[in-house]
Amino acid sequence: MNSTFLKKTFFLFFSSIFLGFSINKKNPPKERYNVLWLVCEDMGKWIPPFGDMTVATPNLSRLASEGIRFTNFYSTSGVCSPSRFAIATGTYPSGGGGNHMRTKSATAIIGLPKYEAVPAPEVKMFSELMRNAGYYCTNNSKQDYQFRAPVTAWDESSIYAHWRNRPEGQPFFSIFNFTQTHESGLFEPYGFKRGEQRHYNSGDRTPNKKKKRGGFSEEETTVHVSKDANFPIPPYLPDTETVRRDLWKMYNNIGEMDKQVGAILAQLEADGLLDKTIIFFYGDHGGPMPRQKRLIYDSGLNTPLIVRFPDKRNAGEIVDQLASFVDLAPTVLDFAEAEKPKYLEGQSIFNKEIPQRKYIHAAADRFDEATDAIRAVRDKRYKYIRNYRPEQPYYLKLQYREKIPTMRELIRLNEEGKLNEIQSQWFRKTKPAIELFDCIADPHEINNLAEDAKYASKIEELSKEMDRWIEEIGDQPNLPERELINQLWSGAGKQPTTAKPVVEKYNGKIKITCPTEGVSIGYRIPNREEVIKSWKVYNDPFELPKGVRIEIQAHRIGYKPSPSIFYKN
Repeated sequence: MNSTFLKKTFFLFFSSIFLGFSINKKNPPKERYNVLWLVCEDMGKWIPPFGDMTVATPNLSRLASEGIRFTNFYSTSGVCSPSRFAIATGTYPSGGGGNHMRTKSATAIIGLPKYEAVPAPEVKMFSELMRNAGYYCTNNSKQDYQFRAPVTAWDESSIYAHWRNRPEGQPFFSIFNFTQTHESGLFEPYGFKRGEQRHYNSGDRTPNKKKKRGGFSEEETTVHVSKDANFPIPPYLPDTETVRRDLWKMYNNIGEMDKQVGAILAQLEADGLLDKTIIFFYGDHGGPMPRQKRLIYDSGLNTPLIVRFPDKRNAGEIVDQLASFVDLAPTVLDFAEAEKPKYLEGQSIFNKEIPQRKYIHAAADRFDEATDAIRAVRDKRYKYIRNYRPEQPYYLKLQYREKIPTMRELIRLNEEGKLNEIQSQWFRKTKPAIELFDCIADPHEINNLAEDAKYASKIEELSKEMDRWIEEIGDQPNLPERELINQLWSGAGKQPTTAKPVVEKYNGKIKITCPTEGVSIGYRIPNREEVIKSWKVYNDPFELPKGVRIEIQAHRIGYKPSPSIFYKN
């Protein structure tokens, strides 16, 4: 018999034994709903299911008609990385050192070392908790969490990640990220780095067609709406040809994103999984235009959320309960019947046994080269904003944002004195220490009510709530970032490294420990094409067949991962 065949058979046999022991026996596989997230970028409620009819979105409109629409769903930040920290951990980024955009790349601009957010040691990525509950977890493919994801976070995280790669019958939690609506899609073609637009065709390894992520010329733009459309122009933007051009591109990008969403939904339906899967659609924060992205007005925080259940329960319902990004983790863990850690700072949005939340919270700190310190709390009607640097202007110069033609137009018109009173607000040289807005009567948050005596009790209520929240999560508003880094690194002057894992035999099984508090430990059989290469989450001692060699790595979030060690039974 062929020696290669024998070798392959040997490893397939022992791989199946090894992988069998990676299942968490506390949560044996059973029939449970799958969970699918469809996540786009820089997305306000600019779609027909939420009242904006500018561009048709047939796939999202169908999803909304069969699902539940949440009108009061808010990011914890007006930009992606801090928001994704909240999504991934179920905790607020400003309490874990993750609210400056970005910690690992933009710091060089202001002369600081690269660093990662360091949440409390018990904090895990909730996808790891889903894996412990028996789910096959895939991410296609943006991470950007303000920290390096441990190897235990995903079964797959790449442009090829797909539920179709899972073992037959295993429930899945899959994320697909759509970049089409990103702010960079408004850039002009010159000077923009070309990227890869994913088509999410099948989950296999077929090379994807190359396109620009953004920065298309008008001729290259896929048209879903006419330039003559009646674009809704918010009062803080002037009605100019440039602004209309950017809105035209924004809505066309939304139309193209809807097609990409439709491709994934078609795959789900083709696989016979539509009625076995809970589907979420949402954006990673509010809109892409100036005075939207990065700000903690509703235009920067509020994003559409649609949830469709397999039985279409409450189909077409529109709910106004407040929901935050920190609520996503506990909500999905509830669906998975997984254990919810006590450190989670959100709550399940479908749990009828707990009161609905009264407030949502948000924070803004550094964005690339521009640093501010702002905190916000909002109830269903009013938003209270506390500016910790009132001596600074509202608008802070940001090179990346100035690639948007509308931003350059605003700067020019402001310098020429051609903006009206509302449009020029953003360019005021200072700002009040506190602001209060009636978000129902004044949805664009133009009229500050903080000086009106009749709102004193509301200001007191929201101010106390903000103080409570800041203390509860361990936020330190306006702490210099260098001091923050020093705290995260415990004064060591460099990023801490997770200690090497330790392997020992325990009652005939393999037991793995690590001296570093709060680690996730992963293990796998390396360098074998016959074996699924994803890392398994270590929880309990397991049996390892003789002759099988495994690779082990430990990692605490925010620390450097340990060096890999290898163990052969």
